[in-house]
Amino acid sequence: MIETELADASKSGSAKVLSADEAAALIPDGATVCSPIMGLAGWSEEIGRAIYRRYKETGHPKGLTLVCGSAMGNHAGKGPESMVCQEKDGPILEGLITNFIGAHVHGSPSIGKLISDNKMTAYCFPQGVVVHLYREIAAKRPGILTKVGLGTFVDPRVEGGMMNDLTRQKGEFLNKVVEFEGEEYLWFKSFPMNVAIIRGTTADENGNITMEKEGPALECMEVASAVKNNGGLVLAQVEYIAKGSTLNPKHVRLPGVLVDYVVMAKNPQEFHMQSEGVYYQPAFSGESRMPLGALPKLPFDDRLFILRRAAMELTPNSVVNLGIGTPDRMATVAAHEGVSDMMTLTTEAGGVGGVPAGWPNFGMSYNAEAFVNHPNMFDWYDGGGIDRAFLGMGEVDKHGNVNVSKFGGRPIGCGGFINITTASKGVVYCGTFTTGGLKVTGEDGKLKILQEGKKKKFIDHVEQITFSGQYASKTGKPILYVTERAVFKLLNGEVTLVEIAPGIDIEKDILPHMEFKPAIAPDLKTIDAAIYQPEWGGLKAIIEAKKK
Repeated sequence: MIETELADASKSGSAKVLSADEAAALIPDGATVCSPIMGLAGWSEEIGRAIYRRYKETGHPKGLTLVCGSAMGNHAGKGPESMVCQEKDGPILEGLITNFIGAHVHGSPSIGKLISDNKMTAYCFPQGVVVHLYREIAAKRPGILTKVGLGTFVDPRVEGGMMNDLTRQKGEFLNKVVEFEGEEYLWFKSFPMNVAIIRGTTADENGNITMEKEGPALECMEVASAVKNNGGLVLAQVEYIAKGSTLNPKHVRLPGVLVDYVVMAKNPQEFHMQSEGVYYQPAFSGESRMPLGALPKLPFDDRLFILRRAAMELTPNSVVNLGIGTPDRMATVAAHEGVSDMMTLTTEAGGVGGVPAGWPNFGMSYNAEAFVNHPNMFDWYDGGGIDRAFLGMGEVDKHGNVNVSKFGGRPIGCGGFINITTASKGVVYCGTFTTGGLKVTGEDGKLKILQEGKKKKFIDHVEQITFSGQYASKTGKPILYVTERAVFKLLNGEVTLVEIAPGIDIEKDILPHMEFKPAIAPDLKTIDAAIYQPEWGGLKAIIEAKKK
């Protein structure tokens, strides 16, 4: 039935320009709808809002499966959120989206609530797995064989990526553990996709689409190919329409033969944003370069101390990934310390070089040297291309497991965290030692705790295993956990205290605020006092000393 409706809606020849409401009217009940996305990058907001209006007025399209490979939304009513809720604390439409397959839902809290309230089934898979699945679906291959996810909540022996009780009761596993050539892998199954909602900058009258004002390149080609090869419908939102076939073919990122209908954004500054934070920043799209000194300095607080100590793990000529949260500001530290050119900073969205931006512009890069497609970036990452990854940590347990994907039953998602931690040559987790009101400062090269956090982060068992310390222990790769007052290392399967900040007492400031007692290194060291001074300036010498 879906295929028949889509066959009637799809076209051959030149792409037709429609309004957002006309485009939304083409989506049939029960369709699997996919959108390339990173926050608000790649998201066709006007089409999403038109789907909301149509469902509210007619009850259609209903029973959609939403597929998104990355973080989606801005936490404040835009992104896929706008398909089910358009008012702050307003009513959430039930029945429009009844299934979700993706990597991260935190930016769309109403969709997260539908999941946590068991109003829809939902699967959370690693970001790289989802964007790679698009290629497998396009090529009509059976799926992906990968080690990414083994030992984590994605593993079907743990949770299988199922995000709530409804999925566990009514859903089926979409992956399985298999053995191939004597080694254990996860097999993620391909599934049909019916509708692609993509975005670009300019479309010509044949539907060829450029993306000159977009930030990351994302995965438009892969998604459109997967949908068209399944007999589906491709809708594209753009800012401009060009006459005839006048676009430079090397600038075209999606050929018109893969595009059915084009929607021209009526209010691009509001509904065609480059990122969660800005409508348009030319330094994010590679159209200009900005002086790195223009980046504001970070406050003199716990985050700065964590980032400075973590940055000491950087090595010359290394490839680096920075995760969202505390780590995403390390690029700012590197810029102000004058070491940005000593390594290559990357984003999973496709930026190579330059300075990755922090939230609300996460996924963007200032002054990138190159942009590659989202799936290609994970080819590089999954094969071990990252020398050091710096990622956040919500909870850590005695086995070295880390949780960043679920808290208090509330689904967040893993994003690219599992891909990155599985394949990186080394991982540095960055976060405060406690949370909930923690206040610290530095005085005379010592850390001073002004107010302790109310909640412990080093606990007996994490709520969800986003990183498996036990699996990582088998690989022997270096795993560090850096906080403002202590540094831990995963050694022989144990979380081991290896450094403490000057001014910190183990018995008073560390052990009472952990649910487990860590191993303590016999050669326990003191963190360099210089990082607790207002001005540092020591990072360049530390990195240069590591040159062979």
